[in-house]
Amino acid sequence: MQRMRLLSTFFILCCCHPSLAQQATVSGIIKHATSGENLLGVIVINDTTPAAVSDTNGFYKLTLAPGSYRLTFKLLGFESRTINIALMENETKSINVSLSPSAKELGTVVVSAGRFEQRLEDVTVSMNVIKPRLIENTNVVNMEDFMGQVPGVNVTDGQINIRGGSGWSYGAGSRVLVLVDDIPLLAADANDVKWNFIPVENLEQIEVIKGASSALFGSSALNGVVNFRTAYPKSTPATQVILHTGFYDTPARKELKWWGDNRQMTSGFSIFHSEQLKQNDIVAGANYFRDDGYRAGEDEERFRFNVNYRYRFKKIEGLTAGLKTNAMFSQSGIFFIWANDSTGALTPLGGLDTATTSISRNSLIRYSVDPFFTYVKNNGTSHKLSTRYFTTINKNNTDQASTAAWYFAEYQFQKKIKDAITLTAGITDAYSDVVSQLYGNHNGNNLAAFAQADIKYKKVSLSLGGRLEASRIDTVEGDPTPVIRSGLNFHLFKDTYLRTSYGQGYRFPSIAEKYISTQVAGVSIYPNDSLKPETGWSAEIGIMQGIKVFGWKGYFDAAVFQSEYKEMMEFTFGQWGASVPPQYGLGFKSLNIGNTKIRGFDISLSGTGSIGKVTDVNVLIGYTYTDPRQTNFNPAVDTSRNSLPTNLLKYRYRHLFKGDIEGTIKKLSAGVSVRYNSFMENIDRLFESGIQPFLPPMGEYRKKHNTGDIVWDVRCSYKVLSNLKTSFLIKNLFNLEYVGRPYDMQPPRSFTLQFSLTL
Repeated sequence: MQRMRLLSTFFILCCCHPSLAQQATVSGIIKHATSGENLLGVIVINDTTPAAVSDTNGFYKLTLAPGSYRLTFKLLGFESRTINIALMENETKSINVSLSPSAKELGTVVVSAGRFEQRLEDVTVSMNVIKPRLIENTNVVNMEDFMGQVPGVNVTDGQINIRGGSGWSYGAGSRVLVLVDDIPLLAADANDVKWNFIPVENLEQIEVIKGASSALFGSSALNGVVNFRTAYPKSTPATQVILHTGFYDTPARKELKWWGDNRQMTSGFSIFHSEQLKQNDIVAGANYFRDDGYRAGEDEERFRFNVNYRYRFKKIEGLTAGLKTNAMFSQSGIFFIWANDSTGALTPLGGLDTATTSISRNSLIRYSVDPFFTYVKNNGTSHKLSTRYFTTINKNNTDQASTAAWYFAEYQFQKKIKDAITLTAGITDAYSDVVSQLYGNHNGNNLAAFAQADIKYKKVSLSLGGRLEASRIDTVEGDPTPVIRSGLNFHLFKDTYLRTSYGQGYRFPSIAEKYISTQVAGVSIYPNDSLKPETGWSAEIGIMQGIKVFGWKGYFDAAVFQSEYKEMMEFTFGQWGASVPPQYGLGFKSLNIGNTKIRGFDISLSGTGSIGKVTDVNVLIGYTYTDPRQTNFNPAVDTSRNSLPTNLLKYRYRHLFKGDIEGTIKKLSAGVSVRYNSFMENIDRLFESGIQPFLPPMGEYRKKHNTGDIVWDVRCSYKVLSNLKTSFLIKNLFNLEYVGRPYDMQPPRSFTLQFSLTL
């Protein structure tokens, strides 16, 4: 009797428990219908219930009871596909699926807003997306110059700011976090951006977030984020070689031409190859650039190469591991102050004589090594471990050698629930080790934990997130600081989306800002070890309208924004040392200037497609107005430092306009770019008055050039063969004379010839 009960119990368990019942299996690979690329993140729906998600190999797998089913395959930016299947007991069925890009969707998919793929129109923050075609067509040799073409973005002497959130800090500190594949690319010592180190030959797209994003990305994302996303190989191998050469024209004022009858040339090349070899994804690239320089003594030569490798495990579904490397070697000269504003605006203070010149000669080595692991399960759960070792070695002839090593690790967990909820959480640790004549020897650490929930319900997208972060430099520790962000997006009408967002930010001082003590190109920079961290918040209300005109699809976007900062850090020029020659105690020092408020609005239009016989019509246009103010302005102190007796923040433009349009008719393509900035009203007062002979006055020059600057670039290209294109570019078409910051004359007109070969 006891034996019968045991057998009955076992029989009931076998019949009722899913793992013991007779089951069937369906699996396969999901690919891009055009490129053949394996598609990650495709949601497989069994009738109405999400049942699986494709992994990094495009692989999906379902275990179902025998019967008939209706499977739907869905991915953002692609047409959904539905298949009816019938499964028998113990049957194993293989069904491979191809998805085509959606003709109905506007089609831009981004990652940076929430660390997962979502449609651009669904995000809760202002974003611009730039495709690599524009970078190639404009012959970008320095990503710093290209970012100045993005609406609402300005780059001054390497310092990037978005919507007037930063001024000019001469290579130290950044309120905009620059990422490459979600990993920060700021140097360990100065927390500045190494623009030439970005692998421009292997970019999938650039995503620019405007507004505080510290909750997801941490310190230095106070003013926004720029994420450079690199590409992986498609099913077909690809190789591209680009060669270019050019020269600088005579400046508008011929007396500025210091190079006589010679030609100041530029030249370079880039090469890129990507290929899939079974389970291996390999990308390799190299870039060389030589610039004789339009300013005396500021020549540059650099070489960079990178290799990305990823292995897709066959026996462990969803597991990938890889290694990304990038290395650069460069030699260059730089000066900070011109000899004078008449005939010497392109020559350094002190001339070219080695005994008196203010030119600093630099030799740089930079390299990074990024091991990573990703595990994507079919149930929508993913685990990601990203690490980076980033070293910068700076040697020069002015006793300013510095070696900075940065160690970074981040673990991220993500869970997708029923195609409506995405939960993201993680922990990061970043350690800095600096050995330097510039700053002394220091180390620092940043530890943080973050979490965010993104919810999509019918026409509403909601985002809520937070971060807890603690930083230290040597024995100086900052209090653990919580920051939050929230956002709401409402699909109002067809292709009309309303959004609002609020985000807090936090930035700990960099080693350079606290401890630097040196001279750069003849200018002293003083330490300030009492600097306090700065905090702030940013809010906006915006609207995005999708536009479809014939075959052209794009977005019109408008937003009103406001940012406030407490204890804002700014480099300030003044007399911080003893009043003795030759510098008379003058130089830069990082200060907490107090509380600030920045208000404004921006509008933009972007898109791509065809209009009539004109194909590849790419548009990127935007206007930004900002009103940046110091709210605790003290006339007794601040007026003595500023060129204006006002609370207007220094080194900002109230008006920015950026535009780029290009199109193709058969084999001929043409494009035009324009950049306008209004007059930089407020600068450091001592730059206007000057102190001879150390600091030439700029007051008279600024009075003559007080209407702002508008710079035009043009380009055209012709397809000689299906895989060979030749291009001709003219930058600064009307040869405008203009400066970016005091004593920083920008390039005169230049001509470039480019050849591009794709295999």
